[in-house]
Order: sequence, then structure tokens, then C-alpha cells
Amino acid sequence: MREIGAFEQVIMLALARCGGEGDGVRVRAEIERCTGRAVAPGAVFTAMDRLEGRGLVSSRMGEKQRVRGGKRRKLYSLEVEGAAALAAAHREYLSLADGVMPTLVEILPARRRRRPAVTRSPALG
Repeated sequence: MREIGAFEQVIMLALARCGGEGDGVRVRAEIERCTGRAVAPGAVFTAMDRLEGRGLVSSRMGEKQRVRGGKRRKLYSLEVEGAAALAAAHREYLSLADGVMPTLVEILPARRRRRPAVTRSPALG
């Protein structure tokens, strides 16, 4: 099984959310919609090329867009090996995260208590 990095996982998760196939623009939009983080187009296409070179995704040219002078978009598809690698990474993440919440809940309030109190200026009342 091939290991995949964190950003590659994000790319492949977004591709899976697009039904297993989509162009770079759609994948980028899905990442931004789900995470609220902006992703550079070049980063998406570079990662897709890297994933394609590893056999985790494949690509083909789509139909011409139905606008005057419309370009053909490159469509990426999640391959079986990519889906298996993504599923393995997801299982590892869930296994690692299992049971962490009680610790986080315990730590977070303690940090809030350690923050210095906000003092109000007497002039502000």
C-alpha cells in the first residue's frame, strides 16, 4: 500500500467527494468549500500530476465547454489503488484520533483558566 501525504489526502478526499471524477477547478472548489481554506490552483495541479505519476489517479481530456472558444478540461479520476490508499490513511487517522477527545476537553478548559484576566480601564466602566 502506498502512503500518501496530508495534502495529497485532501486532494483525493475532494476528488472522492466529487464522485471520484472531476477537474482541478471543481476539486479546488470542493476543498475550499469544505475547509474554508484557499488553495492555489498550481498546488492542486502539481499534486494531481504527482498522484497520477504514482498511479493513484488518472486523467483524460473532457468534452469542450459549451461556450464560444470553450476549452477542454482535464478530468481526474480516483483509481482503485488511490481509493485503497485513501481508505487506509482514513482508517489510520480514525484509529489515532479514537479516544483523544476526553484529553482535549480536559486540556482546553485548563488553558482558558491560565489566560491572564482582561482588565478593564476604569475610564471604560
